[in-house]
Amino acid sequence: MAQYVPPLRDIQFVMHEVHGAIDQLKALDGHADLNRELADQIVEEGGKFCAEVLFPINRSGDEQGCTHSAADSTVTTPDGFKQAWTQYKAAGWPTLTCSTDFGGQGLPMSVGIAFQEMMNAANQAWSMYPGLTHGAYDCLLEHGTPEQKALYLPKMVSGEWTGTMCLTEPHCGTDLGMLRSKAEPNADGSYAITGTKIFISAGEHDLAENIVHLVLARLPDAPAGTRGISLFIVPKFIPNADGSLAARNGIRCGRIEEKMGIHGNATCEMNLTGATGWLVGEPNKGLNAMFVMMNAARIGVGMQSLGLMEVAYQNSLAYAKDRLQSRSLTGPKAPEKAADPIIVHPDVRRMLLTQKAWVEGSRCFAYWLGLQADIAESHPDEDARKEAHDHLALLTPVVKAFITDNAFASTNLALQVFGGHGYIREWGMEQHVRDARINMIYEGTNTIQSLDLLGRKVLGDNGAKLKAFGKLIQDFVEEHGTDESMAEFVNPLADLGEKVTKLTMEIGMKAFGSQDEAGAAAVDYLRVVGHLVYSYFWAKMARLALEKVKADGDSVEPFYVSKLATARFYFAKLQPETAGLIRSARAGAKPLMELDAALF
Repeated sequence: MAQYVPPLRDIQFVMHEVHGAIDQLKALDGHADLNRELADQIVEEGGKFCAEVLFPINRSGDEQGCTHSAADSTVTTPDGFKQAWTQYKAAGWPTLTCSTDFGGQGLPMSVGIAFQEMMNAANQAWSMYPGLTHGAYDCLLEHGTPEQKALYLPKMVSGEWTGTMCLTEPHCGTDLGMLRSKAEPNADGSYAITGTKIFISAGEHDLAENIVHLVLARLPDAPAGTRGISLFIVPKFIPNADGSLAARNGIRCGRIEEKMGIHGNATCEMNLTGATGWLVGEPNKGLNAMFVMMNAARIGVGMQSLGLMEVAYQNSLAYAKDRLQSRSLTGPKAPEKAADPIIVHPDVRRMLLTQKAWVEGSRCFAYWLGLQADIAESHPDEDARKEAHDHLALLTPVVKAFITDNAFASTNLALQVFGGHGYIREWGMEQHVRDARINMIYEGTNTIQSLDLLGRKVLGDNGAKLKAFGKLIQDFVEEHGTDESMAEFVNPLADLGEKVTKLTMEIGMKAFGSQDEAGAAAVDYLRVVGHLVYSYFWAKMARLALEKVKADGDSVEPFYVSKLATARFYFAKLQPETAGLIRSARAGAKPLMELDAALF
């Protein structure tokens, strides 16, 4: 049967040994009292909630799905989901990283991100309900009026109300400049909003008493395109000034989508017929406000995929150790049994090590990015805040696209380890593959992330942000480049850094002639940069593991032996992918664009 064990040892290794997160966080405004014992306790208790409450309803939630009632436009979530939400609220989990001004605990994202990973590993579909709520909270926290914050945020922080973002329409997804939803001013300062939104995750459900929709729409005099989009709060029930609920608003679920995966989350078509809404931020500046939520969501999607990788790896590893099939090519390894466990076979080990390298590299990267978010928000030094903000801006598209691409590959490998048993429902592997697939699409497709990275984040500032991250790599290489025991990690890291610099300059020069050159290279380029990031973090992890192995000898904790071997696997078997990617990126736009569309 399927299992999930929170990876506490590796989480603690990344948080404390690799990133030294607590010492860095204690220097930030508002976190002076944070200590390792508290952080570990929170993560451990969070792991229990995820493993004992969320994971047991993951498969049943997938099989049952959500149910829509056309009669009253309501949605019922799968059995156990509402009870899990009640436990989630009672334990105070929604408040974890929210501001104390609105009833939150005020803990840093660096702690909350571990809980986020474990929730997604246990049950991605359920975890989307709080995930979207937190994104809406972030948006209102930054752009809402004092009155809006006072009315909505305490209820969202407590989990009494949830949130969504309503962007996509039937005719526009990525190109939001095409959206048609209209907002007409009312005499009382509110707006009457009419339109149809699709693919709205958690758009309607029975978990909370109210749902706070953040809706993009156009004012009557709005300019065309993205410069004419405004953002509005459109609650399911209109609240009174004291937070009690009044009239049902004119936003209703027309249907729920029949999807490939994440069946336990209600993906809704939302119809607005003169729904009452209130402007968030400035008129025609709604996209800027919504991107607060979008950027948080993109990191959140990376965490969804990290969680799926972890749970899929755990189960494929357990299966590989237990499943007997054939004999080792070098002779029996379990002669007392009818066959050897399949983990003796080289290609099964390749599949397992690939998953292990992706998940552990992703965790180290994502947790570091969470730390940058904390520094960008709360560091007392302005220069430190700016540097962290630049790291966050540069690497958000990478944490979204690179992790989700790798997770889909990893969950497929996990299924492959199970062979035919992976393809049937009994073992749960096929659900992980189906759930992982959406992560490459929503919150901006991975191609959009690639264009964002290359066009806006790198070429847009002449490589300044990339150079700032490259300085971290350069400092590491200079510090450890003369250590012969680190050569197998430092040399390929340094070499890839030089190649990324050259590739960036080459693509930038080509793009001056035609922007199609950037478009043609972008997907390959993001994977190359992703490997540069992972190479840096794997080299850091390898250094720590190597030091432990040297210091402790035969008594070394097996964890470090495993970490060192996985680092060697990454550099030997996965990082070399960059050679082909660089060659493909350099091929340019001609192989893609010279064929007339009529000849396809």
